[in-house]
Amino acid sequence: MLTITDPSDMRVWSNRAASTGRTIGFVPTMGALHEGHLALIAEAAERCDAVVVSIFVNPLQFNETTDFDSYPRPIDDDIAVCSAAGVSAVYAPTARAMYPEGFQTRVVPGALADRMEGPGRPGHFEGVVTVVAKLFGAVRPDAAIFGQKDFQQLAIVTAMAADLDMGIEIVGHPIVREPDGLAMSSRNVRLTPTQRSAAVCVPRSLDAAISAAGHVDATAGSVTGAAAQVIAAEPLARLEYSTVFDADTLEEFNSDDSLRQSGADRVLRIATAVWFDDVRLIDNRPLAE
Repeated sequence: MLTITDPSDMRVWSNRAASTGRTIGFVPTMGALHEGHLALIAEAAERCDAVVVSIFVNPLQFNETTDFDSYPRPIDDDIAVCSAAGVSAVYAPTARAMYPEGFQTRVVPGALADRMEGPGRPGHFEGVVTVVAKLFGAVRPDAAIFGQKDFQQLAIVTAMAADLDMGIEIVGHPIVREPDGLAMSSRNVRLTPTQRSAAVCVPRSLDAAISAAGHVDATAGSVTGAAAQVIAAEPLARLEYSTVFDADTLEEFNSDDSLRQSGADRVLRIATAVWFDDVRLIDNRPLAE
């Protein structure tokens, strides 16, 4: 397995692979790899001949400097994980290589970025699509695998790849969860043992929402209210938001919208963001499972 740090070297490797007829599956990550990432790598391996994993903590997508500074970076462990998983190459560029002096071009996402996570994290999705576009340009994959935990990110990247004619298949992989239901995340390692025990309230709040959605008179408000009650019962948790949305358009439902009427013939999901001190966890699930 090769570890590549320069964009031009990454392109050379990818071009050579393509010249021999090998397809490339790509898994973009910010490192701190866990079983969820391994599931994405396995998906890429099933679809393509070679797998590239990128490891880069992207400063453009962080709204809080403290969050960026505290993001885990166990690069040696991550490279070992990739090697054991049969990855062909790890692309681990430096910030200077990604954003050299004079860098000024940004990719601007469309209306999908103005909803849900967007208003509370100004510039976040612009940072995401900018770095993903640069990673795509270096790796030149045939398929790229993203987890559905960041559902809005997946939708925005899918739209970018289609709108800009990138010719890359964007694949959304189902959320991988811990035995107690918590969505796997690199941020989970920042939870204290007490917070980690409390964090189970996040998936349980989605369970409550799905149960509430099954009532004939369910509204978006009754569904998000059921989720909020579970979070409110956990003293260590602070709810940022809970929302019902259209999985295709990301259109959010108003609290009094009837799910039976407004949600007819639409695939609905619920998403939530919950804080445990300075650790922010997100999760989402379809309302009909």
